Amino acid sequence: MIFVAEVVEVRVPASTANLGPGFDAVGMAIELFNVVRMGTTSTTRLEITVLGDSRDLPVDWTNLVARSAATFFEEVGLPVPGLRIHVQQRIPVSRGLGSSAAAIVAGLVGANALAGFPLNHDDLFRLAAEIEGHPDNVGAALFGGLVVSVADERGRLRYLKMGVPADLHLAIVIPDFHVPTEVARRVLPKSVTLADAVYNIGRTALLVASIASGRLDLLGDAMADKLHQPYRSALVPGMDDVLASAMRAGALGAALSGSGPSVVAFAKQDPQRVAKAMAATFAANGVKCRAVVTRVCQRGAAVGMGCDSGAPSKGLPGEDSPFRARTALRRMRPSRRRALYRGEVYS
Repeated sequence: MIFVAEVVEVRVPASTANLGPGFDAVGMAIELFNVVRMGTTSTTRLEITVLGDSRDLPVDWTNLVARSAATFFEEVGLPVPGLRIHVQQRIPVSRGLGSSAAAIVAGLVGANALAGFPLNHDDLFRLAAEIEGHPDNVGAALFGGLVVSVADERGRLRYLKMGVPADLHLAIVIPDFHVPTEVARRVLPKSVTLADAVYNIGRTALLVASIASGRLDLLGDAMADKLHQPYRSALVPGMDDVLASAMRAGALGAALSGSGPSVVAFAKQDPQRVAKAMAATFAANGVKCRAVVTRVCQRGAAVGMGCDSGAPSKGLPGEDSPFRARTALRRMRPSRRRALYRGEVYS
């Protein structure tokens, strides 16, 4: 079996999902990244090393990066090769910041690059959502920005990516404990009232419209939720107090990030003040945490240089997406191709 590349490097952003009411449908990429280097070996063995927040991450084929890469090769009809994978795990695990989505996307995008980009971005999105079980985080990790996605009656994914104002900052507080997604989903009810459903439908529409129109002053109302946050508050001590403290400190809106326990708030002015207020409130509730102030990542997963907010992806020269790059790859000079696979900077 011949691969186009022996080694590739993929940079994948973290993500925050739901943003309050948009349960399993809305995701946003943020400027916090995992970097995965993936290469083939001459054997069928798997070698995985992980640096960073690597607690409880397996180093066999159950690892999400490796499992997703194997799924890719099976999808395109290729035998699964031996792989050597190195992960710089900068996205905290099981904290509601899309760590599993980032791993899935890294595995799929890396394997796709090794094989010469046989799948396009829609194919990769479909595979990622099948592995993850929902499309919100993987859509944001793949495409960047704000992504709204649903599945039609045949299970086909429909999505739109939206740009986000460059001056919108995110204040994120990350508690020092895990809430696995499966645990956070078990506390949700099997059915909800019509009144609660209508409440969330209206606010999800307002959330998307406020960002699309630049009416960020409406985010406070738009990010309210009745479908999941009230039920998950018991898993995150002080959550309601933290959300309220963010608004008092000047946040435009605040919500549980994904399934938690992290909390995210949006601010245009003094996001550090918002982050400090949320961290202090968590501390008052006996929760240790760290605060991060960052921005929306406007570009998603990329091979090579990765994702710079608002800047063109350096994944492949002349391409606005690393997933539609087969022509550019074939035409690339060998020296530039080798630089790409080594993760070197090129212009």
